[in-house]
Amino acid sequence: MERLQKVIARAGIASRRKSEELIKEGRVKVNGKVVTELGVKVTPTDKVEVNEIQIQREEPVYFLLYKPRGVISSVSDDKGRRVVTDFFSEQKERIYPVGRLDYDTSGVLLLTNDGEFANLLMHPRNQIDKVYVVKSKGIPSKENLLKLERGIQLEDGKTAPARVKMLSMDKQKQTAIIEIAIHEGRNRQVRRMFEAIGHDVLKLKRERFGFLTLNGLSAGDARELTPHEVKQLRALAMESSKKNS
Repeated sequence: MERLQKVIARAGIASRRKSEELIKEGRVKVNGKVVTELGVKVTPTDKVEVNEIQIQREEPVYFLLYKPRGVISSVSDDKGRRVVTDFFSEQKERIYPVGRLDYDTSGVLLLTNDGEFANLLMHPRNQIDKVYVVKSKGIPSKENLLKLERGIQLEDGKTAPARVKMLSMDKQKQTAIIEIAIHEGRNRQVRRMFEAIGHDVLKLKRERFGFLTLNGLSAGDARELTPHEVKQLRALAMESSKKNS
């Protein structure tokens, strides 16, 4: 048996905290009866409704996708472009991406049907490192790389400190390959950080999410996370949350 709020959160309806609010507000029914207490537990056969709509309860699944460039981090696209769930056409569970990678960005992307897990990983307080490799137009100076490390003022506020390492440079072509590790998840953040120091991003790839890498995968390949990896990710997010609370 599982706590009712956890079941609702896992179904992707809302975060666990929001699910608790829905219960308190009397908007949740179990087997046709309104439930307002948070301690209630339900079995897999119990009928759970939120706002008069029965939730779909599935076994949680967790995947790592090597997202190629030119793919939308969504479950659908009104322009008919390829989306990340197209790589899981045989998957019966309704999965969705955890966060997003831009259309022109490749690399590690997680997908799941576990709403609670997704909310945990995406919460700003749970600072999980994301490591990117950038190909920049022009070669940033040491001073500009230091600005990235200290935090860059963007239109939506100053970025948190980052770890930055110059991997290589091509003086003839005037390009550089730079590794940058951040833990925030703002829209187009890495691209905007480089634009702020005067360098466009020619290519961007997320090499690592927490401890997860692309080892053994080619663009478009996916694999299921092991139970141990899922447990590790939860622990990583919770540990970070405690440090920053």
